[in-house]
Amino acid sequence: MRFKVFSALAALTIAAGLLVPSGAAAETGSVIRPVRQCAALVGDYPIPGTAAHVTAAKVVPAANGEPEYCEVLGKVDREVGFQLKLPVSTYSGRYLQYGCGGTCGMIFPTAFPACGGSHGGDMAVAATDDGHVGDGLGGEWGATDQAARDDWFFRAPHVVSLAAKRLLETYYGAPPKHSYFDGCSTGGREGLLLAQRYPTDFDGIIAAAPVNYLSPLTVSSTWLARANQDESGGSVLTSAKLPVLHQAVLAACDPLDGLADGQLEDPRACRFDPVSVQCAEGTDGPECLTGAQVETARKIYDGPADAQGRRLYPGGLSRGSELAWDGWIVPVPGAGGAFIEQLANAQLKHLGYPIGTPHSSVAEFEFTVAELNRLTPEGVRGNAMSLDLDRFRRAGGKLILWHGWSDNGVPPAATLDYYQRLSDRAGQRQVRDWARLFMVPSMYHCAGGEGLTSLNPFRELVGWVEQGKAPDRLVAEGRDAQNNLLRTRPVYPYPVRAKYDGTGSIDDASNFGPDRPQSPPRDAVQWAGSYLHRLPGPVAP
Repeated sequence: MRFKVFSALAALTIAAGLLVPSGAAAETGSVIRPVRQCAALVGDYPIPGTAAHVTAAKVVPAANGEPEYCEVLGKVDREVGFQLKLPVSTYSGRYLQYGCGGTCGMIFPTAFPACGGSHGGDMAVAATDDGHVGDGLGGEWGATDQAARDDWFFRAPHVVSLAAKRLLETYYGAPPKHSYFDGCSTGGREGLLLAQRYPTDFDGIIAAAPVNYLSPLTVSSTWLARANQDESGGSVLTSAKLPVLHQAVLAACDPLDGLADGQLEDPRACRFDPVSVQCAEGTDGPECLTGAQVETARKIYDGPADAQGRRLYPGGLSRGSELAWDGWIVPVPGAGGAFIEQLANAQLKHLGYPIGTPHSSVAEFEFTVAELNRLTPEGVRGNAMSLDLDRFRRAGGKLILWHGWSDNGVPPAATLDYYQRLSDRAGQRQVRDWARLFMVPSMYHCAGGEGLTSLNPFRELVGWVEQGKAPDRLVAEGRDAQNNLLRTRPVYPYPVRAKYDGTGSIDDASNFGPDRPQSPPRDAVQWAGSYLHRLPGPVAP
C-alpha cells in the first residue's frame, strides 16, 4: 500500500496519532452521573497559575456509535483553545487527553475509546490547539510572540489537563479516578514532556513516534529536504523511482530475519547500498537510479552530519521506508512541496531561534555543530529529552513508547537513543516496570505502512495502570486502503522481536512468539547534541 500526503490536514491527522482506541479495557467502576446541567458549565474557572474560561457548553445527542455527551468549548489564558467531551450517562471515572500534530493550530477530532460504556464512551476526552490558530505546517504565529511559542513548546497540554480536571469535578462532583494521555509525533513529544515536567498530570501516557528531540529534528528534517534537492531546488528522486529502490532493499534484506514477508524486522541489520541499482554511467531508466539519486538515498539513510563527519542527529531514515518518502521528502504535484520541507521551514524561519536573532531556512541552513547549538536556547523550551522521570515513576506513572521502523518523518534512531539512555539511568530491568518501548516493523509515521499499518496500545495502558498488568505483547494490524485486515503481527517490548513458529499463516499473529536477543542492545549514539539530555526545560503553569 502506497502512502502519500495529499494535504496538510490529512498528514497532520495522521501525525496527531488520533487513532480510535478499541477493545474493552478494565472497568474502572459504575456509571457516574452529572451533578449539574451541561449549559451551567459556561463561566470562568481559576486553576493553578492561570484561569480557564468556558465559552460554550451544549448536549450532543448520541449518534454514530458515540454516546450522548456535553461538549465544552473554551480557552485557558491567554489563547489555549480546548474541547472537552463529557459523557452524560456512560462516564465511569476516566479522562483521556489527546495530543496534536505538526505545529498544531487546530483542535483535531477526538474519539471516545470503547472501554465498556454502553455506547463505547465511558471516559471524558479532550484536545487542544496548543494556543494558536494555524494549518499545522507554518509557524508565523510564533515569529515574534514568545508566549505563543511557549504554549506550543510546553505549556498548553499541562494547563488544559488542569482545566479539564476542574471541569470534570464540577460536572460530575469528583475529579477523574484515572487520567491518560495519548499522542503521536508532536503529541508524542507532549506525552514525554508531561512525564518529565508535569509528572502528576497523567497516570498513563502513550508517546508514539515522539518529536522529543525537537530542535535536533529541525536539523534532520532540513537535511532530508536538502538531500533531495538539486542545484535548482528541484527534486532529485521521483515518485516512480521509490518502488525501484524499495524492492531492491527487500530483495537484499527481507530474508535476513528468517522470514520473507515484505518487511524488515530490524532494518539496522540491512547493509544495502543503493549503488547496486545504479544506472549505467550517463544513463537513466525506469528500473535503475541515476548517480545523483544514489547519493540522495545514501544521505537519507545516513542522516545529518557536519563536514568532519560528526553526527547532528542520532541517525537517518531506515532502509525499508522508501515508499513512505513519497509526499514527505519527494514532493507530490499540487501538494505545496515536500511535507518535511514545510515543517523544517516553519522551525527555521519562525520558531527555532530566539526572537530577535537571525533566523534561517532550508535553503540557507549550514550543517555545523555551531548551527545545531544556535537552535538550543529555544530548543530546550520544547525538547522533551530529560532522562529524569523519577517523579513520574514514584507517582505510579506508566509510559508506553512506540515507533514505526519505517517512519518517514522522525527517524526511529532518536527514540532508540532516548530509551537506551533512559534504561542506562534507571537500570535495564527496572525501567520495564514503568516504561516500555515497542518498535513496529514497516510502519510509517504514526500510521500506514507496507505490512503493518496501525498499533493501538491504549487498552494495554489502562490495564497496566489500573490492574498492574504490564504489556508483554501488543498486536499490530495491517490494513489496505479499503480497511480490509490483511495482517496481524505481535510486537513485543523492545528489544524482543517476533519470530515465526513455522506453522500457519505468516499474516496471523497467533503463529509468532517472542525471540529474545542474546545480548542487551546498545542504542545510545554519540552525536553532537548528546549534551541536551542534561539541560532542564522550563516548568510553568
